[in-house]
Amino acid sequence: MTRINGEIMEDTSTADMIFSPAQVAAYVRRTFTLLPGDVIATGTPSGVGHARRPPRLMGPGDVVSVAIDGLGSVTNPITSRSQEIT
Repeated sequence: MTRINGEIMEDTSTADMIFSPAQVAAYVRRTFTLLPGDVIATGTPSGVGHARRPPRLMGPGDVVSVAIDGLGSVTNPITSRSQEIT
């Protein structure tokens, strides 16, 4: 589940992913040493903000929280905007 400022933006299952989280982690760890706290960003099975009408992009001051049931969550503030997607 992904929330921006507490509002649910996406709520889907890892079962909808092409590769399971375990398969993704196994692939990544063959190349990199994973340490506690590392995050593997895989994208999203259910869509992205710029495809919404109107688009919903994160910006400075937003807080994004991503959670996987049974695994945990991570929450981060957005402090600056890098490049606009065109």
